[in-house]
Formats: sequence, C-alpha cells, structure tokens
Amino acid sequence: MSFIVLAFLIGGVAGLRALTAAALASWAVRLRLLTLDGSWLAFLGYAWTPWILTLFALCEMVNDKLPQTPSRKTPPQFAARILMGAFAGAAIGTSAGSMLGGAIAGALGALAGTFAGAEVRSRLADAIGGKDLPVALLEDATAILCGIFVLKSLS
Repeated sequence: MSFIVLAFLIGGVAGLRALTAAALASWAVRLRLLTLDGSWLAFLGYAWTPWILTLFALCEMVNDKLPQTPSRKTPPQFAARILMGAFAGAAIGTSAGSMLGGAIAGALGALAGTFAGAEVRSRLADAIGGKDLPVALLEDATAILCGIFVLKSLS
C-alpha cells in the first residue's frame, strides 16, 4: 500500500485520538516497521518513547470521556489533532523518503478524521438515546484497530 495512503490513514487515527497516532508511529519505529535512523524522528524508536506515548494516549482516552472535555473541533484540540496527524504521517513519509508528503497526507487525514469522527459519534450517540460513553468506547476501539491495520500494512 502506498505510504501516502498509510500516512493519510494514520492521520485519520489522529483525528479520532491525537496521541494514539503518535504512540502507534513510535511503536512502528521501535518494532522496526519504520526506519528513521539518522532523522530527527529517530527518537520515536528509543526504548521508553513508545511506552510514554502509549501512557499519554491512554490518558487522552480517559479524558475524552469526562463531561468537561471540550469538542475536538475547538481550536486547541483541532490544532493538536492536525499536528499529531502530520507528525505521525511524517514518520511514515520519512521512512519512505518523503517526510513532507507524509506530513501533508497525515494532516489531511487528521482533518478528515476530526470532522468525520465528530459527526459519526454525534449521530451514533443520538441513535442510541443520547448515550455518548458506548460510542466513545467504540471510537477508541476504532482508532486502535485502524492504527494496527496501518502498522500491519507497513511490514
């Protein structure tokens, strides 16, 4: 599969859960599915980096369920998703020889994932009587499974 498509998809994961995309990119480097040796992104493969990013991603998933958490479309949350999509996409692109192409595809994927994720979550929650928690958990699972699909496609 094209690195542009994979970068776009990992960006889509960032649109659902920003830090999950970064954690998955780090695991990809650590597991040698991506080669970033000699690049500024090589730190993603350090021993502790995937563990730390995974912890942050889990905290984000918990925070997402809290009632005071703002919409993913508010400027700070939206910007974080775009940046994390570009970051994770850049990792995939760098490994393929085009950091900029990967970053752009990742940012566009995050843009699509942010708006599509918000719309689908809202409609599904409304369809089941306004209950957001089951839909939020489904969104977590979707982000993780889509990310695993991307990682498996790298090998």
